[in-house]
Amino acid sequence: MFGERMQELLQETTAPEEESSRELTVDEAVAIAIQLHKDGRFEEANAVYTEILKVDSGNPRVLHFAGVLAHQLGRSADGAELIRKSLALVPDAADWHNNLGIVLQESGQLDDAIGVYHRAIALDPAHTNAYSNLGVLLRATGKPVEAEDAYRTAIRLDPQHVDAHTNLGVLLYSLKRREEAVACFCRVITLRPKHPEARRLLALAHCTLGEIDKATRIFEEWLAEEPGDPVATHMLSACTGRDIPPRASDDYVQRSFDSFAASFESKLATLSYRAPMLVSAMLDDAGLDASRSLDVLDAGCGTGLCGPLVAPFARHLTGVDLSGGMLSQAKEKNVYDDLQQAELTGYLRGRPGAFDVIVSADTLVYFGGLKDVAAAAAGALRPGGLFIFTVEHGAGDPAPDHRLQTNGRYAHARPYVERALERCGFTVDIGQAELRMESGVPVAGLVVRARKAAVAGG
Repeated sequence: MFGERMQELLQETTAPEEESSRELTVDEAVAIAIQLHKDGRFEEANAVYTEILKVDSGNPRVLHFAGVLAHQLGRSADGAELIRKSLALVPDAADWHNNLGIVLQESGQLDDAIGVYHRAIALDPAHTNAYSNLGVLLRATGKPVEAEDAYRTAIRLDPQHVDAHTNLGVLLYSLKRREEAVACFCRVITLRPKHPEARRLLALAHCTLGEIDKATRIFEEWLAEEPGDPVATHMLSACTGRDIPPRASDDYVQRSFDSFAASFESKLATLSYRAPMLVSAMLDDAGLDASRSLDVLDAGCGTGLCGPLVAPFARHLTGVDLSGGMLSQAKEKNVYDDLQQAELTGYLRGRPGAFDVIVSADTLVYFGGLKDVAAAAAGALRPGGLFIFTVEHGAGDPAPDHRLQTNGRYAHARPYVERALERCGFTVDIGQAELRMESGVPVAGLVVRARKAAVAGG
């Protein structure tokens, strides 16, 4: 019934005395696939699921777990379709509805995901994960009271539910109930002492309360346990102002964004995130024809939120990002002609005169000084090319050229941005806008359009 590769996998997953030349049963093949899946051997698990479905196309367990795996491999649309097929066969499986909700949530289909989570809860009123996940989406859709109720229900059902405590803390922090948020993050750390996100959030809450010494102690203790940890190192500099790096390290960016690539867009939905739209509007206003005639680079493309917005201008659209997890999400949008994992400045330096347009939404917030990246962008653009990006607007009178904020991102003063670009030969237009909401407060930003001279010296 199954081929030779399946026999090999059977031998790998059974004791020597159990090995034989007999033909696998479907149940044995399913067990192999699930074990491979649990072990993180995703491509092998996918191959086995595929083989099983060739001979048993209506196997609900295989359809379901193949769908979960497809989502993990960056094919969320395929994953949702497979999970729906499994639910058509087993409609009362609460866990399976919850898993479908996760796929829909992380694909940005928030209303559909909310309905699926409600279905899971109707089937199993004690489903703590569904309550916690539902809370995330209720917050994302502007229902903080209902979100808090969902989180607290999950915690009542399971007082040790780490995600529910974490999510409740994030919600309370955004509502400026900082002391309550601190209590939530402390509870997470009690339950899971080395939880990196809870440590970071707790320290950030202390910073907001003016308790810099407590925030510093958190990061110093973290580094004592894990010397050189890139997140703790960067955030210690951010909260103390000591040893400020010229830009966020590659390791910090990769660790930060790989860890939540799958949920990135659903989290941004809670923040009224506008940077890609603002970049696109700046491009639309540049007087170019949307005739798919330009070579366009999405610099720091992340999950690809800018891609569909700028694609009408592009005959060839390239995305570059440091995070492999984010790139896997961008690939699923099927809008990029090329995706590259690389550090931005080095990537630009290696491609002289390659692009007509470079766009970048909220990537340069991880750079302090802009001199090197602006010069690299100028070199990578053709004459008359455009460099369009957002940064966070630094306040103060006078504002420093750039400063590392306690959230780990850099803010830039408008005069500094103008100088840095003009010194690289750009003419500059800058607008002000709100980039997102953070802790219930709009984040002030600059939306920049820099044009390279049409001819040398022009």
